[in-house]
Amino acid sequence: MAGWIVAFLFLSAGAAAMVLADGSPTLGLSRADVFYAVLGFCIAVVTFWVLSIGRTHGVARAFRDLGSWLLLTTAVAAGYTYRDDLVSFGHSIAAEITPPGMIARADLQSNGDRAVRIRRRSDGHFLARAELNGFTLNMLVDTGASTVVLRPADAQKLGIDIERLRYNVPVQTANGTTYAAQVKLKKVAVGAIEFTEIDALVSKPGALRDSLLGMSFLNRLKSYEFSGDFLTLRI
Repeated sequence: MAGWIVAFLFLSAGAAAMVLADGSPTLGLSRADVFYAVLGFCIAVVTFWVLSIGRTHGVARAFRDLGSWLLLTTAVAAGYTYRDDLVSFGHSIAAEITPPGMIARADLQSNGDRAVRIRRRSDGHFLARAELNGFTLNMLVDTGASTVVLRPADAQKLGIDIERLRYNVPVQTANGTTYAAQVKLKKVAVGAIEFTEIDALVSKPGALRDSLLGMSFLNRLKSYEFSGDFLTLRI
């Protein structure tokens, strides 16, 4: 009998998963309504099963089993109800234990914004692990740079022929004025944030120690915020 009950519960959970995966209303019910209806039905089946075994195995055991199942179903229901808060809490914990310079993603459910948090390195800079045209690069976030700026070595990783570029754009650096070449990047992504057709520059050899994630990317954001040891990018 117990085996049939367990099999029935698994089948019910599978049916609920398929219904919820669609995302569209079922018989006029929302996804949450369907979830709680299936959950309530499973509780009723388990309750009937527990009461039935109480006749042969004792009332005390029946109530003990019923309490265990009720505790489990309550935990499942609470987890589903507060799933957004739990995910946000998990992202916050991950951000605190993430090594400096690495990215911790956070989805802000309250207003629909997507956000990426970057932890400050020990040298005070924010390092973003970005994806450019399908290749991953470590880039310094620089609000003082008008565009994304690539080192020649990084540009070559993206398949850019630096020998054929025209270095005619003046750029101010800590060492004075240098010249860079203008290019267009098909895609720049940092975590969950992704933009296409980004203006960028390729610097001359030796002009930069790190590629820069500048304002041609940052200006496309809804907002960015420096708070303590974290930089939060939002779209």
